[in-house]
Amino acid sequence: GVEQYTSTSNENRASINVKVIKGYDTDLVLEDVKNAVQSVPSFPTGLEPIRVAKRENRTLAMSIALTGEGVDLISLKQEGRKIEQELRLQDGISKVSLSGFPAEEIEIALDKSTLRKYDLSLSQIANALRTTNLDITGGTIKGTQEEMLIRSRNKQYDAKDLQNVVVFTRPTGQTIRLKDVGTVRNRWADSPSRAAFNGINSVEISVNNTDQEDLLSTCEFVNNYVKEYNANNDHMRLDVITDFSVTLQQRKDLLFENGLLGFFLVLILLTLFLNLRLAFWVAIGIPVSFAGMFILATYFGITINVISLFGMIVVIGILVDDGIVIAENIYAHFERGKPLLRAALDGTVEVIPSVVSAVLTTIIAFSSFFFLDGRAGDFFSEMSFIVIATLAVSLIEGLLFLPTHLSHAKLERNAKMNPVQSAATKALFRFRDKIYAPFLRWSLHNKIITISFFFAVMFVTFGAIGGGIIRTQFFPFIERDNINISLDMPAGTNEAVTQKWIDHIESTVWAVNEQYKSEREDSLDV
Repeated sequence: GVEQYTSTSNENRASINVKVIKGYDTDLVLEDVKNAVQSVPSFPTGLEPIRVAKRENRTLAMSIALTGEGVDLISLKQEGRKIEQELRLQDGISKVSLSGFPAEEIEIALDKSTLRKYDLSLSQIANALRTTNLDITGGTIKGTQEEMLIRSRNKQYDAKDLQNVVVFTRPTGQTIRLKDVGTVRNRWADSPSRAAFNGINSVEISVNNTDQEDLLSTCEFVNNYVKEYNANNDHMRLDVITDFSVTLQQRKDLLFENGLLGFFLVLILLTLFLNLRLAFWVAIGIPVSFAGMFILATYFGITINVISLFGMIVVIGILVDDGIVIAENIYAHFERGKPLLRAALDGTVEVIPSVVSAVLTTIIAFSSFFFLDGRAGDFFSEMSFIVIATLAVSLIEGLLFLPTHLSHAKLERNAKMNPVQSAATKALFRFRDKIYAPFLRWSLHNKIITISFFFAVMFVTFGAIGGGIIRTQFFPFIERDNINISLDMPAGTNEAVTQKWIDHIESTVWAVNEQYKSEREDSLDV
């Protein structure tokens, strides 16, 4: 079940990532990996407990910045931990992380004179810490009814807890603790890792979503939490940095607008050239097709996200093509004098081959995304499913339900047209008789010239692409809402030098912001 594994080793840390073959049971591979790790007879002394876990697909929902004028980084981190715990108490939020500060270390500074006073050496202090600050197993005790695992959980991660570690005991019974021979304090690691928001030290709180959690409800709760927090706190505040629900909501609004526009366009255009009732039953196929697709998507575990919404936006433009062809042909048979039920039957059967072949062509084209490997395949296969499912439901609706509705609709044969319908029909017929029909007749009588013309256009297009006149780019550049600046410094550069350049870049960014801010009508920061 393992497709690939990679190992990365850094100072004091190593990780192994296992990639599972697509379609294979990940939980089964997880158990096999756990068994393999536990079967290792020995590990290096002092090694932390090895963690083996399945990596969940997580996407960033929101990121917020915690700032406070004059508040130190330690206080910001402590407050950030409280906010992290409060957010995790909310149903649907399970992944919250903090960033924007270096790792914490425990510094032990020993006093030489005190060590000489107690006749202690550095190796004795180190050995005392090594033998008492432990998290190890001590074997098992088997009873008649149960088996108990013995484990020593005496590893301390805070300076206050380490201060009372006994480093030496005199024959008289006097105990010498770590705090008696030196000072123990928490401190930041020697790392330039920092975060700032609007020029003020900050802690970034990232809220992530798993595949089973709803992004919209998560972001709504976090936004309400930010408003409530700012209303109740004066010395610290929260600001939203990134909110991905905005993008999702924009896609939803675009889908709704396109669907509504498509519905009324079908209704208006078919009413101009055919009949209002006919147009209504064709247009009603749009919401019906989406409703059927939602049922199938739920069954196959597909959620509403940016990719699925993109698929809906793509398919909405070709959704009613089959319905228009079927309805128009039924109306044509009805105007020839056939009863409505017979017209619905004959009109549908007549266009079944063309309608089915047209829809199947589109379905086959989009089904190719299912065969893509890697992350691109995971993304585009979901979009492909949305398109295929919607078209399939649309085809079923057009072949079965649309003729049934039209066979009972109160259509009028050779109904009198209003002035708008009459003008639109005359314009269409004029275009057909004066432009389209002569051009089609000429093309059919001059087949070689017609075919040669289209081949010439194709070769000219290929030549323009090869010559760079028509530029191509597989992944086009899309403007983003944020700008990332990466600063690479030579290895071993002092932290102060790096910070100097970071401050220079930041001051330049603020200068550019002021320049563009003055040019905006609303005077808002860029």
